[in-house]
Amino acid sequence: MALLPIDIHNKEFKKCFYGYNEDEVNDFLQEIMKDYDLLLTEKKELEKELNELQSYVDHYANLEETLNKSIVTAQAAAKEVKANATKEADLIVQEAEKNADRIINESLEESRQIRIEKENIKKQANVFRTRLKMLIEAQLDLVDREEWNQFLDNDEKQARPEEHEETDSSVEQAQ
Repeated sequence: MALLPIDIHNKEFKKCFYGYNEDEVNDFLQEIMKDYDLLLTEKKELEKELNELQSYVDHYANLEETLNKSIVTAQAAAKEVKANATKEADLIVQEAEKNADRIINESLEESRQIRIEKENIKKQANVFRTRLKMLIEAQLDLVDREEWNQFLDNDEKQARPEEHEETDSSVEQAQ
């Protein structure tokens, strides 16, 4: 148990015949009591200050721990955001490549279809041209046949006898 100033004040010593001067001892004890009281007061103040400082240290230690946790959390979140962004970018690139491949394939197929259609149109035009040429040649052959000449010649001969008949009738009327 710690010694208190009141303990020093109340302390009684046995008296002996050749002992110390009682007034000096009392004065000295009085000084010790004052110094001891000052030391105890100073100790309490230092303990109070120590407790305050310890609470600051605890507060800052908690703050440091919270900040460290926040930093770790922020780093983890940043890492996750980066990973998600990378995944999303990869997906966008894959989708773009897939779309590009699809567009290229569609364009190639459309180009192939156009070439086929062009060839078909050329073949049809060639067939039409050949048929038209054959038709025109057949018609020319018909026009150039001897039968036309005979037909046209017969018409001329038939037109002439009528003229002869007209002149024969005029002569007969005159007579």
